[in-house]
Amino acid sequence: MKVCAVIPVYNHGEAVGAVVKAVRGHGLPCVLVDDGSEPGCAAVLDGLAREDSEHVEVVRLPQNEGKGGAMMAGLRAALSRGYSHALQIDADGQHNAGDIPRFLALAKAQPDMLVCGTPVYDESVPKGRLYGRYATHIWVWINTLSFAIRDSMCGFRVYPLQPTVALIDSVRIGKRMDFDVEVLVRLFWRGMRILNQPTQVRYPTDGISHFDVLWDNVRISGMHARLFFGMLGRLPVLLWRKVAR
Repeated sequence: MKVCAVIPVYNHGEAVGAVVKAVRGHGLPCVLVDDGSEPGCAAVLDGLAREDSEHVEVVRLPQNEGKGGAMMAGLRAALSRGYSHALQIDADGQHNAGDIPRFLALAKAQPDMLVCGTPVYDESVPKGRLYGRYATHIWVWINTLSFAIRDSMCGFRVYPLQPTVALIDSVRIGKRMDFDVEVLVRLFWRGMRILNQPTQVRYPTDGISHFDVLWDNVRISGMHARLFFGMLGRLPVLLWRKVAR
């Protein structure tokens, strides 16, 4: 198993250095995806790559494509460089990098499964965001006919790269905050099993959130509708899977 970290970055210049340092402390190379950041943040990323050119590289998108667009570019880059798995972690410092060994141990024990973070929040979580997640959880349980995915919105996870890139190269998936949910559901539909790993989550160290309350919720609602109709076409297979297990 050959693993790297893929970190989507959009104007998190003040926080990303600490995240890279923490990830590198666990021995993982880093693919930093500059999602059309402003020049100051872009310069920070270039500096991180210069300081550790053997283990840190920057994939630069000419314009902002959204978290999903950045992740898809990073996952494709990781596969093309010979990695078998990619750890996704946010650039803003909300994820607990100290849990990386636990994620990697699970991935090593079950390399064909996707290891997905299940957030354990502290008091920093915005209550509106916390309660809003439950609507998505319910839709995901409906669209998979399963409780296998405990939290589909946590962007701290380990992907097996071959099947994940095969999916994103063959199906249109949302490029913004809808990506994390949709890619999990579609991988589940294709038979990928999920391992859920509890992990502490706190909200951004630099105070920057790129979640657009109006438009990202509109996108997520549209995604749930599309997935629901997709689930109906897969209903016999999903029901048979439940019986067979």
